[in-house]
Amino acid sequence: MPHPKPAPLRQVDLAALDMEIARHADGTIRACSSFRLGVYAESVTGRLDHWADAAPDRIFLAERDGGDGWRHLTFAEARAGARALGRALLDRGLDAQRPLVILSGNSIVHALLGLAALYVGIPYAPISPAYCLVSRDFAKLKQIVALLTPGLVFAEDARFGAAIAACVPEDVEILVCEAWPAGRKATLFSGLLATQPTQAVDAAHGKIGGDTIAKILFTSGSMAAPKAVVTTHRMLCANQAMIAHALPFLCAEPPVLVDWLPWHHSFGGNHNFGMALHHGGTLYIDQGRPTQMGIAATVRALRDISPTIYFNVPKGFEALLPYLAKEPALAKNFFRRLRLNFFAGASLPHRTLLALDEIAAASCGERIGMISGFGATETAPSVLFQTNLTEKPIDMARPAVGLPLPGNELKLVPLGGKYEARVKGPNVTPGYWRDAELTRQAFDDEGFYRLGDALSFVEESEPGRGFVFEGRISEDFKLSNGTTVSVGPLRGRLFAAGAPYLHDVVIAGESRDAIRVLIFPDLDACRDLANDLAASAPAREILAHPLVREKFHAILAGVSAGAGGATERVVRAALLAEPASIDSGEITDKGTLNQRAVLASRGHVVALLYATAETALLIEPRQADPRLNKWHVPVSARPKTLNN
Repeated sequence: MPHPKPAPLRQVDLAALDMEIARHADGTIRACSSFRLGVYAESVTGRLDHWADAAPDRIFLAERDGGDGWRHLTFAEARAGARALGRALLDRGLDAQRPLVILSGNSIVHALLGLAALYVGIPYAPISPAYCLVSRDFAKLKQIVALLTPGLVFAEDARFGAAIAACVPEDVEILVCEAWPAGRKATLFSGLLATQPTQAVDAAHGKIGGDTIAKILFTSGSMAAPKAVVTTHRMLCANQAMIAHALPFLCAEPPVLVDWLPWHHSFGGNHNFGMALHHGGTLYIDQGRPTQMGIAATVRALRDISPTIYFNVPKGFEALLPYLAKEPALAKNFFRRLRLNFFAGASLPHRTLLALDEIAAASCGERIGMISGFGATETAPSVLFQTNLTEKPIDMARPAVGLPLPGNELKLVPLGGKYEARVKGPNVTPGYWRDAELTRQAFDDEGFYRLGDALSFVEESEPGRGFVFEGRISEDFKLSNGTTVSVGPLRGRLFAAGAPYLHDVVIAGESRDAIRVLIFPDLDACRDLANDLAASAPAREILAHPLVREKFHAILAGVSAGAGGATERVVRAALLAEPASIDSGEITDKGTLNQRAVLASRGHVVALLYATAETALLIEPRQADPRLNKWHVPVSARPKTLNN
């Protein structure tokens, strides 16, 4: 019986990116867009001035008002607030040596302070709230504050009091939205907002150029200490011009975003916030998160607002799917005027894309295009875009990331069957704040920024199809037989087989004879499997449940079935009951695992994985039993859950 014809894709104006390449005798490849980057602004807030004049009453930002409604900020109000606060920042003598530090999450107040700093040419640094609210020793925040030497620190509420007491010197002014607890003098935000702007504001605004530092963003990468990425006005303006070339529909209709992605990261703070500002769009601040508890706020926002473009990480789309499936009104509102979906941060499982297509077709009769890209905090962030909607993201091990955006030049250096990616362009950072040595190491002798990632062609004989992501170079290692394990693709295969039960995974095996893995399970999904347990059952009890163990045996069996050799075969795994720790450097503030830090801090677990089967075994691929003609769990493979 023939398969039913899929619903058509909703029409959206996307650029057909093209690429020119030059191959050199040493195997190096240069690749750039066939299109030139057009003229772009010198300052980020030039667009604020433009929209405050052209559409003063249009809503720029909105956040929940504490009830069922929304608090709005128009473009005219945003400029007025930025100018008033800009004068207050100038009066305090803030500059690159004494920048503004923002500790809080996404909010209108956060936005106004950031815009004020941008408007008068004062750098600001939005810092992850996790360094204040999740960390127990505040070690990373102490490093950041010592590096920045801030002149003013903003914290939205008293939850940040302990972190400030531990990390911010007494002579640094603290700015708050509400009365501060006794023990630390603080200035109220409302007082600064009432400041009257003067010609000093216009003079400072007029001096801003492309090289003016806009913000300092922190990215941990594989380093123990966060790296302070200098982000200039040129980087931000050029990158928005690049994105506008790839997504021309944004120029025809101001975008509407419902977005939770944090502004202390490049995706949320540069890409998404910058897109709303650049195109005169509206950004509704979603207070949710892609977790079992946090997704409710996202769903609540999407019941109210219909986005025209939607950004999320794969976990976010997965968390949203059950609600879209069971609430036709929510699905109808979500897809009503949606032109495009965009994911980043990890690979998108094909089943997630198919489920979104199915729900969209049932809701509006059309499927919605899904695209992605590739970049880094150091590139503001976009380098590549995948805008060909016929190239479905079906391979989690090798996700397609597209072609270079205009203005970026890639340098691809051969590296064991793939390429180390380096980039030049106006969106590339000049370096790391107050760290000349780290800056020197980040660039090669031709001035290309070393991304630290590996790329390869979708099809070597057809380079115009673009690139696929092959993982972080620093994570790859060799087994004892000298063969190289490509960690990125292997992690992709594990995610493809393990979703939604596998939250993250760390690959072990350097200088050993075989690969073992440490698995951070998705406890919410595992709890659903072990549904006969009490809701309050601890992690170790959930992971010891027979159905959960059975599921992970099957996951490893699926991965092993497609393995081509020792570099692709996982022979044993440990289920970790304790989550990754931000204080020990195992996980970054954005939830990215530091593979080497996990292996170092959980060396005892790795040692058990490589010990004798009787004492070390947790999970192995199930073995075929010819008598039963089905998979079973050997007695020796029935695990104990590690309390790590």
